[in-house]
Amino acid sequence: MSRVRIGVIGCGAIAQVQHMPNLAELHREFEVPIVCDLSPGAAKHVAQRFHIPEFVTDYTQLLETDIDAVLLCHGDPKTEVALAAFEAGKHVFVEKPVCFSLQEIDAMIAAQHKAGTIGQAGYMKAHDPAFQLAKREVNTMESYRFVQINHLHPSNNLHLSQFDVVRFNDVPPEVFQPAGAAREAARLAAIGDVSSEAERAFYLLSGSMIHDIYSLRVMLGSPSEVISAEVWSQGRGVSIVFGYPNGARCIATWVDLPDLWDFKETLEIYGDNKRVIVSYPTGFSRGILSEVTIHGIDADGTTYSKTPAVEWESAFVRELRHFHACITKGEGCYTSLESARHDIALIIDIVRCYVGQEPVVCKME
Repeated sequence: MSRVRIGVIGCGAIAQVQHMPNLAELHREFEVPIVCDLSPGAAKHVAQRFHIPEFVTDYTQLLETDIDAVLLCHGDPKTEVALAAFEAGKHVFVEKPVCFSLQEIDAMIAAQHKAGTIGQAGYMKAHDPAFQLAKREVNTMESYRFVQINHLHPSNNLHLSQFDVVRFNDVPPEVFQPAGAAREAARLAAIGDVSSEAERAFYLLSGSMIHDIYSLRVMLGSPSEVISAEVWSQGRGVSIVFGYPNGARCIATWVDLPDLWDFKETLEIYGDNKRVIVSYPTGFSRGILSEVTIHGIDADGTTYSKTPAVEWESAFVRELRHFHACITKGEGCYTSLESARHDIALIIDIVRCYVGQEPVVCKME
């Protein structure tokens, strides 16, 4: 099997801006025979716009077709659909957030193992050519002393307005009630009954800052401790200090700046004689490359700064190519559900640190 037949569940913004155009571009790797959305208008629109033969509003109908894989980019939580997809024997690509609780991710992993299929988290930044170039540079460093993350996040609507995203209001509110109840149950299982600020921070970490959390883990490994966590501006700002086994510290900040156009997201790793900085564009952009800047000192003592050319292929396209290679060539999944479990556990530890106002030692699994 070289061409994977993939069904897409969820026809909203991320599907219209990224996944559907990219799947069309990757026509040698993928065929999309069917899409699904609770909104009949959205499902029909995406099917017509991207020349998909069939659309449905019930995901069980999609799973009954002869597709090989599913891409889940519908509203959260995605757990029910992911479990059903594995039970149907499909390979599953789960957009972030994969889920909210350890109970959910453990159920997903068990279902995947039983099915013997691929389960990949939608962690596109780990596939970004700039991130991978930066990781190669970091791997040459003798050690690192300080890490900094700055994520300054404007309203997504500012960037979505640059695209032809079509929305529909044709789903009765009661249809969303089961998903809302499942989301609340997952949140309670993960962090319990907490303040509104802690709850908002939990969803912020899971839905947006998750990109920084998994990138940090892939780059350096998991932190050993959440030293402090602060939630401020009514939950619109989060600042965290992580500790690492080698004594290094990471300061990570996410701030909601809704009316500012300029999106900023950087991962900075500082060693004694080298620093590596990765700068990302918003996920709601196309054709804008991430950048890597490297500062260092040569063996002869000469200070240098360089910004290497980064390959043009987008992180979203690369993660789909990787999903295809995992299915057709047996490649090990770079962003597996097992790896995503570490990130879910860390988010829970961050909220525990904030609620308890004391450091939390992370379980090193």
